[in-house]
Amino acid sequence: MAILLDETSRVVVQGITGREGSFHALRNRAYGTQVVAGMTPGKGGQDVEGIPVFDTVAAAVAGTGADVSLIFVPPRFAQDAIYEAADAGVRLIVCITEGIPVHEMLKAYNYLRAKGVGLVGPNCPGIISPGKANVGIMPPQIFREGTVGLVSRSGTLTYQIANELTARGIGQSTAVGIGGDPIVGSSFIDILSRFQDDPQTELVVMVGEIGGSEEEMAAAFIAEHMTKPVVAYIAGFTAPPGKQMGHAGAIISGSAGTAQAKKEALETRGIRVGVNPTEVAEIAAGIVG
Repeated sequence: MAILLDETSRVVVQGITGREGSFHALRNRAYGTQVVAGMTPGKGGQDVEGIPVFDTVAAAVAGTGADVSLIFVPPRFAQDAIYEAADAGVRLIVCITEGIPVHEMLKAYNYLRAKGVGLVGPNCPGIISPGKANVGIMPPQIFREGTVGLVSRSGTLTYQIANELTARGIGQSTAVGIGGDPIVGSSFIDILSRFQDDPQTELVVMVGEIGGSEEEMAAAFIAEHMTKPVVAYIAGFTAPPGKQMGHAGAIISGSAGTAQAKKEALETRGIRVGVNPTEVAEIAAGIVG
């Protein structure tokens, strides 16, 4: 099985008539994902290469049975798009949008938690369960079905490590890009717990980066609750304090959030940390290969 997505997932794409929305909706469909609907206000009744477009997410859910929403809308509309999807009854939202204000995401996060709706992102590449479904912007050609779960704050490093694993004949059960913003819908712990419960997943690769304390909290969770091996990589050893590096959440404040501190938190709990993506893949291959 896979976590979050499988071949039965039915996806509505919010913002499907935009350039990015249409491109990735069709790309996801070509992979085999059931992209059953799109949504753009005022464009209901149109279609994008056979995918029907609705004026509201509620109409899309009622008309097609969509249970997953993929969001490609500008930042100023993203909070409302998240609320609309949740109110329409989807079980999972994947938000690709970058640049959503932190205070808006905090409100959206609490709203979704109260309703029991899952969120991956924002500012993320999405989710792929190889051989089953791809929702987001993950390049599917570098993934293959297998037993390694992958959870990452970095889209680019997700791709690089997946490619390194695939080159060694090591497939993936699911890869989740949780996003690099200060407020995201799913934490490392949320995804690690799902991998722990997933019978297909034998090993998990966790990719962190500077900023915040997510990796330190994940290290404690792994030590206390996970029986499956976890291999980690932390990006940002050369990052200067006080300078944002890529993601909005990737910033070192004082002595907190450094790559070294995260590496030490993991290693003191017996979690192996690769020095680069290639070594991470080599470690993983040595365990499951």
